[in-house]
Amino acid sequence: MSQSDHIVIRPLTPADREGWETLWRGYLDFYLSKLDPSQFDFTFRRLSDPEYAGMFGFVAEYQGKLVGLVNCLNHDHGWHLQQVVYLQDLYVDDSARKLGIGQKLIEAVYAYADENDKANVYWMTQTTNHTARKLYDRVGQPTNFMKYIR
Repeated sequence: MSQSDHIVIRPLTPADREGWETLWRGYLDFYLSKLDPSQFDFTFRRLSDPEYAGMFGFVAEYQGKLVGLVNCLNHDHGWHLQQVVYLQDLYVDDSARKLGIGQKLIEAVYAYADENDKANVYWMTQTTNHTARKLYDRVGQPTNFMKYIR
């Protein structure tokens, strides 16, 4: 039995709050970001509520522990009749890197998009995030667009 046989990818549930927060803090630390504690409650509530169609998430379990997350948003798009999925956050704990968990989480989002008639899935990363970009170049199609923010 390989290590990947012990990886479970599943929808985020309200019972995952503590493990999800630990992982999301790791993600935010990687991007040198800090958020108000109230944002954690607000975001988790939207991600884990199956009645809220705007956001959703998946987690990865390995050896009985949450080791990865993906946080996503559904939204309308002016060029598509269907909604699109924005894969906002993807993170795998250092202890579980190189097990294919990031790819499995992205594939779960792709399956969700297919099952829910979404036009496409898209995401962004820093140009300097070379490790993640190796995966993204395998599972996605890069574009020539730049992100601007104010």
